[in-house]
Amino acid sequence: MNNNTTSASLTARYYTLGCKLNFSETSTYRRGLMDHGIEDAAEGTPAGICIINTCSVTGEADHKCRQIIHRMVRENPGAFIVVTGCYAQLEAKDIAKMPGVSLVIGAEDKPKLVDKVLELMKELKTGEVDDNYNKDLVDEELPSLKVKGFAPSCSRGNRTRYWLKVQDGCSYFCTYCTIPFARGLSRNPSIASLVAQAEKAAAEGGKEIVITGVNIGDFGHTTNETFIDLVRALDDVEGIKRYRISSLEPDLISDELIEYCAHSRAFMPHFHIPLQSGSDTVLKLMHRRYDTALFAHKINYIKELIPDAFIGVDVMTGCRGEHPEHFRETYDFLAALPVTQLHVFPYSERPGTKALDIPYVVDKAERKRRAHELIELSGKKLHDFYAKHIGHDAEVLFERAAEGKPMHGFTRNYIRVELPASIASERYDNEIMNVYLGGFNEEGNALIANIK
Repeated sequence: MNNNTTSASLTARYYTLGCKLNFSETSTYRRGLMDHGIEDAAEGTPAGICIINTCSVTGEADHKCRQIIHRMVRENPGAFIVVTGCYAQLEAKDIAKMPGVSLVIGAEDKPKLVDKVLELMKELKTGEVDDNYNKDLVDEELPSLKVKGFAPSCSRGNRTRYWLKVQDGCSYFCTYCTIPFARGLSRNPSIASLVAQAEKAAAEGGKEIVITGVNIGDFGHTTNETFIDLVRALDDVEGIKRYRISSLEPDLISDELIEYCAHSRAFMPHFHIPLQSGSDTVLKLMHRRYDTALFAHKINYIKELIPDAFIGVDVMTGCRGEHPEHFRETYDFLAALPVTQLHVFPYSERPGTKALDIPYVVDKAERKRRAHELIELSGKKLHDFYAKHIGHDAEVLFERAAEGKPMHGFTRNYIRVELPASIASERYDNEIMNVYLGGFNEEGNALIANIK
């Protein structure tokens, strides 16, 4: 680190990998540093502080994290490099040994990240700590399952939408997953504290909030409350026009919740529900807490009450124990369901997981081939969903764009919309506009909008 810098002259750079929850947390770190006068580094200019929020959901994610750390060290010489997130929790010792890394922050210390960074930078500048301080911090394994702290987060970073973290950790222990070891067991703050954060976002001009967490539907165990109680309370916050729920486990989506969302003031007709496999045999191997019959009921009930709902689905291919006939069951199951889009990823071996005890292994090439087949199915489903809305009116919340570039936004049911650069305007940023939906844009990933 450059010891001649002061907080007033420092700038910061941020890199986030992984889930929406990570993006929410990173935006909170950014806001905290900005409160201390540390602005974003200009593009192409080295930063004095770099914060890397990592993911460890797959082996490929681990590899990318290492690449990003090396790149940030290389492109920001002398910077104070901070690594946090799931990969940092699971591989703290190895990261601490990487040249250029200044600090590794585990799950328990996330609420204190900004304070720790500023304090250590000050101590380094005055020579009150030696160069081995970071290595000493991670001599012991970080106690993932004993993590009790909750790092509040409600921020928009440089985006239009806010991200409200309502829950952290997971107590499910699916056989393929390391999340409980990376983030600890499920925990949450009170509804009252979350409503206060939403009210603050509304006072700052926020119109849409994305509700984030690891296992959101498990909300309430810490405070003896329930997720639907949270939904009702947030729905009453004046000024917030839209809420989106980032992801809900199928077994935690009650019919009561679906019925409430169907008539809600502000909860959008947009669901994201992890399936992982359409084979009951594989679901049992994964230790998932539902079967395909329950999953199908939830999807069909949503569509019965909210016909235009967007439904995204997570699905994994090639996990241990997934024989060819099990993959075919998954493909056929998803092809027949009225879901909108698939988030597909090939299975990745994770050290320490129970899945490694399952003897049948699918080779990597076959995992990718199966993933490609489902991605093609997803593309067709998404295209058909968009096409049904061409020629209709919709409400779109637009997000800022670079000068001379098209603006983008989403309809209530999460159709991506493009406003051509020729008619885009700064005055549309963070505004909900009535538009007419035309055909597809050049890339085929959005519908062209005309302001009504």
